[in-house]
Amino acid sequence: MVFSFKEIASVTLTLFAIIDILGSIPIIIQIRQREGKIESEKATLVAGLLMVAFLFLGQSILSLFGVDFQSFALAGAIIIFLIGMEMILGVELFKHNPLASTGSIVPLAFPLIVGAGTMTTLLSLRAAYQLPNVLAGVLVNLVFVYLVLKSSAWIERKLGKAGEDILRRVFGVILLAIAIKLFKSNF
Repeated sequence: MVFSFKEIASVTLTLFAIIDILGSIPIIIQIRQREGKIESEKATLVAGLLMVAFLFLGQSILSLFGVDFQSFALAGAIIIFLIGMEMILGVELFKHNPLASTGSIVPLAFPLIVGAGTMTTLLSLRAAYQLPNVLAGVLVNLVFVYLVLKSSAWIERKLGKAGEDILRRVFGVILLAIAIKLFKSNF
C-alpha cells in the first residue's frame, strides 16, 4: 500500500467536481426547511458507505440485477430532473412524511452526493489509481461534504431569503441541464 499525494489530490479534485456539494447548497437548504434539520452525520455516513460499496461491488451489483450502467444513469437523471423542477417551480414532487425523516438519505445522500456520476467516476478512478489513494480521496470529500451539511443553517442565514431563492432557481436550471446531459449521453 503506497499512498501517493498526487493520486490522492487527483481523486479528491475529480470527486469534488462530480459531487459538487457547493452546487447542492440550495437543495440542502430546501431539504433542511422541509425536514426541519439535516442529519449531517447520517447523510455523510450513508454517502460514504454507498461510495465504498460501489467502489468494490458496483459492476457486480448492476450485473446481478441485469441493469446496464446507462439505465442506472437514466434513473438518476430522472430524479435529478424532478428535483430541478421542484426548485424552479417551487412545488413539492417528493412528498414529505414528517414521521419518516429520510431527506438526509434520499435525495441527499443518494442521488445528490452519490449519484450516477459519482458511481461511474468511482469505477473509472478504481481502474486508474491505487485503491488506497481512491479511498483517501473519498474520505477527504466526505469530510468536506460533512462540513457543508453541518453548516447549512449558517449558510442559509448568510444567503438570506432573496439570495436563497435566486440560488435555488439558478441551480434548479443547472440540475435540469445536468439531467438532460445524462439523458443525452445515456439514451
